[in-house]
Amino acid sequence: MKNTNDITADDSRWLAVETRDSRADGEFVFAVKTTGIFCRPSCTARHPLRKNVLFFADPHGAKEAGFRPCKRCQPDKLAPEQQRAERIIQACRIIESSPDPLTLEALAARVAMSPFHFHRLFKSVIGLTPNAWQKALRTQKLRDQLAQGESVTRAAYDAGYQSGSQFYQQADAALGMTARQYRQGGERVAIRFVVGACQLGEFLVAQSERGICAILLGNTAEALIAELETLFPKAKLISDDDGFAGRVAQVVSFLERPSGHFDLPLDIQGTAFQQQVWQALRAIPPGETVSYQKIAERIGKPGAVRAVAGACAANRLAVVIPCHRVVRNDGTLSGYRWGVERKQQLLNIEAGQRKE
Repeated sequence: MKNTNDITADDSRWLAVETRDSRADGEFVFAVKTTGIFCRPSCTARHPLRKNVLFFADPHGAKEAGFRPCKRCQPDKLAPEQQRAERIIQACRIIESSPDPLTLEALAARVAMSPFHFHRLFKSVIGLTPNAWQKALRTQKLRDQLAQGESVTRAAYDAGYQSGSQFYQQADAALGMTARQYRQGGERVAIRFVVGACQLGEFLVAQSERGICAILLGNTAEALIAELETLFPKAKLISDDDGFAGRVAQVVSFLERPSGHFDLPLDIQGTAFQQQVWQALRAIPPGETVSYQKIAERIGKPGAVRAVAGACAANRLAVVIPCHRVVRNDGTLSGYRWGVERKQQLLNIEAGQRKE
């Protein structure tokens, strides 16, 4: 239905029409009384006079009021960006249902696109290349199979690894340990850690042989160590104040003044979906916030808002993967693994940096 009372909302909508803001497509349509036509905000047709414009929440409302859709911008159909996102979602479903890896050319053909444009669009929507997405999906399947107690050989086969050599080349790096160690809960994997204090409170930095695997925030050293033990229940945890002091100093510097780039190698372990979300989070500039809904839309899964929140909660790398920059649709703060007060503190720090 048309919003007849909210002048502020209508002024905002008119600004979107004037600037042809494609981000507003799907949020509302505008109708022109003198032509009887309604359009999407980004329509490239000549702008009408403001006094002749009415706003509607959706095409159905405009049609019910007697307006017909513009033939140029086709507001009663999916927006071009949504159409492209739908193709990528379709490609993801094809990948998920295929027992074997698919080439870039084969995937592009299945969604009727050229390989070049498909590759570029897939990465812009998902945050990973098609090849990286397939590898992440195989890793997720492998994790699931191993966690259920399946043998390493069977788990590798079911996950889609084509040969033993391919499996041993890729799985070790993807899991952060050998498949057999992962199946045993990370048994005998060495993880060094340091506990200290910074302006955010107590912190713990942990490192595997592949890179920083955990950055935790809290109120006591004991609680942080207990959390690390829960994350890596069978690993060999080594308190090491001297072994990687330089790296810890870099982490602390980043925690206290977050920037857009973190130089140290990371050992990021998560499902394919979690890695999608974390990649999208790392693209949010310091000092800015994005809603859970927007993150879900950016990864091509607009209905997965709760799953996005779950991926944020599963993040082990505080600040480096900046889940503190995700807020509710109305801009208010939601939960944070390391406390809402600490989330506000981080946002205040970043806001201050932008003013400098």
